[in-house]
Amino acid sequence: MEKNMVVGFLLGAASGALICGMAALLLAPSSGSELRQQIRERAQYVQDEVKRAAEERRVELEHQLSELRAPRRLGTTPPQA
Repeated sequence: MEKNMVVGFLLGAASGALICGMAALLLAPSSGSELRQQIRERAQYVQDEVKRAAEERRVELEHQLSELRAPRRLGTTPPQA
């Protein structure tokens, strides 16, 4: 549950950074082509960060799943997340 909160926070922070970045770019004086290029670069950066965070989470979940699927001996306790 705590990891869900962290992932949610990171996604919210990334979304907020994208929105604020785009608002700052739109309000800053620059030409249309420069502005579009800056927006593309910022959007690509955020997309890359979201993909990286999703991949990290996928690896964590796969590890947890493999631990849960591993055979257990009688009298042992399951691993704690």
